[in-house]
Amino acid sequence: MAATEDFLAATMPRLIDAEIALHNGDAGPRSAMWSRSEPLTLFGAAEVSARGWPEVGPVFEELAAAFSDCTAYENEIIAAEASGDLAYTVALEHTTVSVEGGPPQRFLLRVTTVFRREDGQWKVVHRHGDALPSRGDVRDWLRDASS
Repeated sequence: MAATEDFLAATMPRLIDAEIALHNGDAGPRSAMWSRSEPLTLFGAAEVSARGWPEVGPVFEELAAAFSDCTAYENEIIAAEASGDLAYTVALEHTTVSVEGGPPQRFLLRVTTVFRREDGQWKVVHRHGDALPSRGDVRDWLRDASS
């Protein structure tokens, strides 16, 4: 379990900062967290999918251009593990952000992120997110998943 705790301690502060920056219009920190080595995939909650950095990088720039005024962000870890040079998190991302200049809206995403250790640093190699309409639905999903 120490490997997982070390992974989370090293990765989560950077990941949280990167997501807040993205939701405030700056894709740089999120891009810095991502590998440039294949395989690399993104299955986005906004129905945007990409493969390889030449496709993934521009998606982050487009997202950052659409977001502003992030008033809240929480990454609620449901499960995580690190073993060797691979790790993953399964999380609920709670975000309140303005989209396209509109009033801030609350979003809840269910996100799986896969990391690979490269040159001693954890880099994202896959992210799959999908939207959940409400916390009650999440509780139903968690209850169903555990039975």
